[in-house]
Amino acid sequence: MDFDYVVVPALILLIGMLVIWLSIRRLFSLSAKVSGRWRRIAESIVLPVVVLVVGGITASAIFNAIAIHWFRAHNPPPGEIYIVNGHKMHMYCMGSGTPTIVLEAGLGDDAIVWGGVQPVLSKTTRICAYDRAGLGWSDPAPPPRDADHIAADLHGLLREAKITGPVVLMGHSMGGIYLRDYASHYPENVAGIVFVDGDTPFQNKRIAAAVKAGGGIQQPPPWIGELLQRAELDTGIPRLLGECSRTMPRFDAYAGRLVAEDGCSVRVSAIAAEENGRDQSFQETVHTGPYGALPILIFSHDPAAALSRKFPPAWVASHALRVDLENIWSQEQEDLKKLSTRSRRIVAKGSNHSIQGHRPDLIEKEVPLFIEQIRGTAPQPATYGATTTE
Repeated sequence: MDFDYVVVPALILLIGMLVIWLSIRRLFSLSAKVSGRWRRIAESIVLPVVVLVVGGITASAIFNAIAIHWFRAHNPPPGEIYIVNGHKMHMYCMGSGTPTIVLEAGLGDDAIVWGGVQPVLSKTTRICAYDRAGLGWSDPAPPPRDADHIAADLHGLLREAKITGPVVLMGHSMGGIYLRDYASHYPENVAGIVFVDGDTPFQNKRIAAAVKAGGGIQQPPPWIGELLQRAELDTGIPRLLGECSRTMPRFDAYAGRLVAEDGCSVRVSAIAAEENGRDQSFQETVHTGPYGALPILIFSHDPAAALSRKFPPAWVASHALRVDLENIWSQEQEDLKKLSTRSRRIVAKGSNHSIQGHRPDLIEKEVPLFIEQIRGTAPQPATYGATTTE
């Protein structure tokens, strides 16, 4: 964290000052050192622009670093910090009752992504969201960052937080892989699983094969995206665009501010570490399950909503390939029902991948009912094994 918010801004300041000094020095020496009228004119135009651009970038980076330090000094993390396997981990719990819902965010997200639904679900039972290593308020951890290590971290965190009773694991996207690994290694206190458009161990191979057969999708190499994202965040461009202070639907003012500010933090290294461990995570969970009669609730996004989404021109695949990819994803979601004899799947009408953001009403209706069914205080569904659209 100090590297991104202290070392990097300091380097940007030093380099910026050097470039500005050299540009101004060159500008004042044009008449003496530069021959050729058009070259002098060109440099007299370009050099002031360089000074303005570099000065703006430098000022933005320094302002961004100061704003981040100020915000964190005046907004301590909600919840508690625990020491797990030698590094700090953050967890935020609300409500009371059992079983405890443990929230696992998707790739690149942290605890506060659940801030829109967590307060509502806390009216039914205790619910805890946490930050994986390097995300939110949790310290980075050494690689590998694969499913086995992430599940071990979560197990250690629950032990340190003294959450020893039954838990319901609820995970979004890649979080579905991590909680699946957890349920296989530590089944003794798992009372149920909720997949929120959760990833599956076979999806990458099947999607890669379809993309290859369909002519591929033009995307830049991953390292280019990581470099550009880091440069954008380190120079404070999102803050200049107002993204660090925007209002968030369904979040209270404080939680919304945390989410907006969190989107402006640098977490590229943590994301890259999990990306690098992605294939290993899939391998570690290929043989997980079935889980007998363990209650499982599956939320899946609406294929129609995904197909209507607009992509940058360079990334657009043919419509036929996009349909194939949606069919693969839908089949993978359908196969999740095989993990238990007490599973059911709900397709969230009109929602894309982030169902907790696009259809919180559905989660807030179905998850409390799921908890009551686990407690035995609500009738068991007559639709085990079925897929419905709501």
